[in-house]
Amino acid sequence: MVDVWKENVLKDLEAGVLEYETVGEFLVDIRKKFSREDKESVKVVELKKLEQGGKTMDEYVQELKRVARGSSYKGRLLVEEFKQGINSMI
Repeated sequence: MVDVWKENVLKDLEAGVLEYETVGEFLVDIRKKFSREDKESVKVVELKKLEQGGKTMDEYVQELKRVARGSSYKGRLLVEEFKQGINSMI
């Protein structure tokens, strides 16, 4: 999404269209558009890497809940990530 946004901003600048009057407005917009999404993507990556390993099932579930909280994963998608991280013997 960042790349698409960047391309749009650059095209507007080349065309002489100024969406922002100040650098401050530009920076505020960047923070609004990408700070939440960036945190969410980090959580998704963390969730995909999560494995039970030597943890008990209860420990694994609690860690999964903590990581999932900011990932926007819910329902079936979260269950699939949960199953991927469980030890294969279970």
